[in-house]
Amino acid sequence: MLLRSPHLASEDSLPFEFKGSLFTLTVLHLFRLDRAAIERHLAEKIKQAPSFFNNTPVVIDLEGMVELKDGLDFKGLYELLRGHGMIPVGIRNGSPKHQAAARLAGLPMLPESRSAVATKKPERVESVPAHSRIVNHPVRSGQQIYAPDGDLIVLGAVSAGAEVIADGNVHIYGVLRGRALAGVKGDLETRIFCQSLEAELISIAGRYRISEQIDPADRGKAVQIYLAEDRLIIEHLTR
Repeated sequence: MLLRSPHLASEDSLPFEFKGSLFTLTVLHLFRLDRAAIERHLAEKIKQAPSFFNNTPVVIDLEGMVELKDGLDFKGLYELLRGHGMIPVGIRNGSPKHQAAARLAGLPMLPESRSAVATKKPERVESVPAHSRIVNHPVRSGQQIYAPDGDLIVLGAVSAGAEVIADGNVHIYGVLRGRALAGVKGDLETRIFCQSLEAELISIAGRYRISEQIDPADRGKAVQIYLAEDRLIIEHLTR
């Protein structure tokens, strides 16, 4: 009888494997590669939310970049973002010239956003997506719950330090104290609904507002949050 030794078994086992996954990424929409202006604006943003950008993975979107004859210093941009605690993971969109310059700086190409494909907003039809996810318990601090390709419905509170994310709408039938992100794949028509707004952060399709930017008059109220002309609107719900 032949017995396999533990040493041999460990040599035959795989040291790793690749698996596909989905993550929430912050998108930096770049319009011009002016390092001084970027650094100035970045400092203002970080001052508003010092911990929000720390160790945050960032995708650089080049769709709005103007064509320049001069060299494109993507390496300098990478170093600037890293110096402020962010982690650039790649680029998307942009001209072939921009893409080539970014690749030379070590920034890989990522797929284009879905929102870039459509040039006209579709008429909104209220319906329940087939892939909605229902969470029938409170979401505790440190938890992250994601609903891909549909709405996320939470039948309870979302604690401070928790994060609820959906490709579609986010519905919270309780107090929202943590972070809520709807339309994370770029759907500008999505909304956030909650029974009591006390959020650390709210975001629709990458447009966000942190706690300090929420009007005190909206706190503790039942609200819906949506985009209008690229601005986050907080509207009270009547009970």
